[in-house]
Amino acid sequence: MDKIPMTRKGHSDLEAELKNLKSVERPAIISAIAEAREHGDLSENAEYHSAREKHSFIEGRIKELEGVLGLAEVIDPSKMSGAIKFGATVTLVDEDTDEEKTWQIVGEHEANVEKGLLNIKSPIARALIGKDEGDSVEVRTPGGQKAYEVLKIVYA
Repeated sequence: MDKIPMTRKGHSDLEAELKNLKSVERPAIISAIAEAREHGDLSENAEYHSAREKHSFIEGRIKELEGVLGLAEVIDPSKMSGAIKFGATVTLVDEDTDEEKTWQIVGEHEANVEKGLLNIKSPIARALIGKDEGDSVEVRTPGGQKAYEVLKIVYA
C-alpha cells in the first residue's frame, strides 16, 4: 500500500479524533443502545435503530482512521524550501480579480478549503507543484479556467 502524506498537525488531529471516538463516543453509544434495548420491542423502537446506525458509523470511522494513520507518512514542511511542494503555504493572486488567497498544500484526509487547507490531489495543488514565486499558473477548476500568480511560498 502507498503511504499517505500528512502534516504533523493533520496527523495529530486525526489521532485526537480517533481517541475521542474510542474513549467517549463509542462508550456513550453502547450505553444508549443498552438503554434503548430495555424499552422492549426492538422492531418498532426508533431510539434503538438510531443508536445502532450511529454505532455503525462510529465503528466505520474508527476503522477508517486506524487505516489512514497506519499508512501515514508525516512530512515536516519546516525542513523544506524552494519551489512549491507538499506542505507549502502559498499566497496567490487571482490575475482576473486581484483577489489574494493563501492555501497550505496538505494530504487529502486533512484538507479543508474553508480553513485554507488544500488537498494535494486537487487541480489547483497539482498545478502549483514545482512552481516558484512570480510564476503564473493556469488551472481548470469546476468554476472554469483560472489564472493565478504565485506571490509567496512559506514552509513553516
